[in-house]
Amino acid sequence: MLKSLLALSLLLACLLLTACTTTVGNLNRYIDSKDGYQFSYPNGWVQVDVRDASAGVDAVFRDIVERTENLSVIISEVPAGKTLPSLGTPTEVGYRFLKSKSGQASDREAEFITAAERDQDGQVYYELEYEVSFPDRAPRHNLASVAVSRGKLFTFNISTSQARWEKIQPMFQAVADSFQVY
Repeated sequence: MLKSLLALSLLLACLLLTACTTTVGNLNRYIDSKDGYQFSYPNGWVQVDVRDASAGVDAVFRDIVERTENLSVIISEVPAGKTLPSLGTPTEVGYRFLKSKSGQASDREAEFITAAERDQDGQVYYELEYEVSFPDRAPRHNLASVAVSRGKLFTFNISTSQARWEKIQPMFQAVADSFQVY
């Protein structure tokens, strides 16, 4: 009787754990060995041609069903010897990032939500979260992961509509956390 109860408990625990991870388990891996970064992206997303994109845009992926959901990697130069912490705290970098993005489109309003620092194998990343509103479009929710490596600033950004944010937040968080530079 005790063995049966224990076996049933283990089975239920496994089923619950499996159910909790299905929203983040369907990810593919993208590796850019030339520029030195990698990340996971959701199944059903495709890479978009970036030949005519803005300066620094290195990769863009988009959901084939929810076409407004996308992610991008932007690479820019930083002065020699600069590290991410030397550029400022996560909050300072996040506000500068939003100010520069809002300045590019005067009709865009951005609200900074959170900023955090994570260290992965000695590499510092800043994790940023913000909402963006446009006068003629639905509000957006964005997550960004920022890192400095080999004299370059890498900005990984993943975005969805605010209406879908609650439903896909765990998956988007896993994707943002998967971004790595080397």
